[in-house]
Amino acid sequence: MSDIETLYRCFLSCDCVTTDSRNCPPNSLFIALKGASFNGNAFAAQAIEAGSRYAVIDEPAYLPEGDARYLLVPDCLQALQQLANYHRRQLATPIIGITGTNGKTTTKELIAAVLKRQRHILYTEGNLNNAIGVPLTLLRLKPEHELAVVEMGASHPGDIKELVDIAEPDYGLITNVGKAHLQGFGSLEGVIRTKGELYDFLRAKGEATLFIDHDNPYLQAIAQGMRRVEYGREGDEGVAVSGRITGNSPFLALSWRAAGHEEEHSVQTHLIGEYNFCNVLAAIAIGCYFGIEHQEIDTALTTYIPTNNRSQLMQTAHNTLIIDAYNANPTSMMAALNNFEHMQAAQKMVILGDMRELGAESAAEHQRIADYLSRCDFSQVVLVGSEFAAAHHAYPTYPDVEALKEELTLHQPQGATILIKGSNGIHLNRIIELL
Repeated sequence: MSDIETLYRCFLSCDCVTTDSRNCPPNSLFIALKGASFNGNAFAAQAIEAGSRYAVIDEPAYLPEGDARYLLVPDCLQALQQLANYHRRQLATPIIGITGTNGKTTTKELIAAVLKRQRHILYTEGNLNNAIGVPLTLLRLKPEHELAVVEMGASHPGDIKELVDIAEPDYGLITNVGKAHLQGFGSLEGVIRTKGELYDFLRAKGEATLFIDHDNPYLQAIAQGMRRVEYGREGDEGVAVSGRITGNSPFLALSWRAAGHEEEHSVQTHLIGEYNFCNVLAAIAIGCYFGIEHQEIDTALTTYIPTNNRSQLMQTAHNTLIIDAYNANPTSMMAALNNFEHMQAAQKMVILGDMRELGAESAAEHQRIADYLSRCDFSQVVLVGSEFAAAHHAYPTYPDVEALKEELTLHQPQGATILIKGSNGIHLNRIIELL
């Protein structure tokens, strides 16, 4: 049996941590996690052979007698989380915890882009924001890191509490709250309570600071009595950073000003959608708080280019694509459609996929989107998935992305500006090459 100090000494002697037996760099620490269809314990020997210095396992059957390279623990996931928390406490690096219904990954990327202009920081890679990803992020912390930006996702009550107990953030940002994962949360109130678990931790900590949208009533209601740095629209009183939208066809442009400074800064981003305005302001507010020079903030925001199918603009030989196919929920779907409706573009086409994990609200929410589409003046609407198929509307609907691919192979749009949005499980990213 290995206690946390023993495990930590082994960790310090390694160069990195891996949970994938197919990717075990030399001198790595392999932790044998389990999933619905795999048992990492069965691959521990393979990890050692591939180059791992140690393998952490939780089943005695996989422990070779007398081999000190194998570390037996009661539960590997729990060991991973405890190790991450222990390491976080040893370094005491200031941590900014980020969660929210929509925009948390984009906001995290924007904050990182701003802070790393003048600070040595660590931040979550991709969307590794769950009970495995957060610990793996923390275990990449080095003594030279001045700050860490840690994204935290949730699909059930208690998820954020679990993650903040591991990461123990010093600062917190909730981008927003909206209708997502309702199958797990049960209601919008459940979403607010769960995201608010970040505030609950910081409130108990006492000396923590929130970065908060001045104009979000849901967040303001659960942040009473806490130390906060606010950002908002031009004219909002008492905010650290204020701004206004100056353009949105197709990229978001804005002006901003920090409290106590006369200079107004103009920023042209590579982000699609006015819904990213608050995300940009959050990054600016955090940059100002941590002493990033204002011109450096501007440079970071103007040079940041989104990837991973998140509000991404792509010009093909035939069309202009706005790709937002990584995730979708009623709040983000409506925001994307509203933004697209007001965007200046010719021949606007919409391709939407089902919104997953909405539970009992799914039928009503898909119908609400269909009804909204009927009031828009889009030249063409295409829907994908069983939930949209069950709604009442007159739009062509395909059961899955493969059926749509067959149609696009025969009839490819030409000269259109196309919004592509749906839950990742619908796989709308697979149609991009046909457009």
